[in-house]
Amino acid sequence: MKKATIAIALFAVLTAAAAAPIFAQIKIGVLNSQDVLEKSGEGKKVIARLQEKDKQNQATIAKLDDDIRTLQTKLNTQRITLTEDAIINMTSDLEKKNTDRKRLAEDAYSGMQELTQRLFKKVQDELIPIVEALGKERGLDIIFDLAKSGAVYFNPTTDITAEVIKRYDASKAGK
Repeated sequence: MKKATIAIALFAVLTAAAAAPIFAQIKIGVLNSQDVLEKSGEGKKVIARLQEKDKQNQATIAKLDDDIRTLQTKLNTQRITLTEDAIINMTSDLEKKNTDRKRLAEDAYSGMQELTQRLFKKVQDELIPIVEALGKERGLDIIFDLAKSGAVYFNPTTDITAEVIKRYDASKAGK
């Protein structure tokens, strides 16, 4: 039993030692795509466009909320003096407005999701050639996205984010 454990440990050490030169030759770069989005000119435009669309959606929903509150208040305060038909009509209007509000909120959410995906994909499609070119220039074998990798530590000299932002902004300045 002891010989088998020693043999396994020796095999593991030899395997790790044999693989070490392979990993030592790999050149790695890191990129923080979230920083690119937040700091590049085009990324700032995308974020501003999304915020503006969200602001419009919220304003539309807020107006509908005000209409619902007004109708609810009117129904509550005038219930005693209203006819049965008027109460039924107001209640029906209130239910319709609540349904409209729910649909509007769902449509706004779906629209924001679609717009966000479309705009982020556009930025990503524009960034990929820049990142690939930079990786080739620097002889990098692999580039990790810090926003998605969960990296705990990286050597700052491997970070290409600032250069990607610079090149991305430069590519947009000519258009």
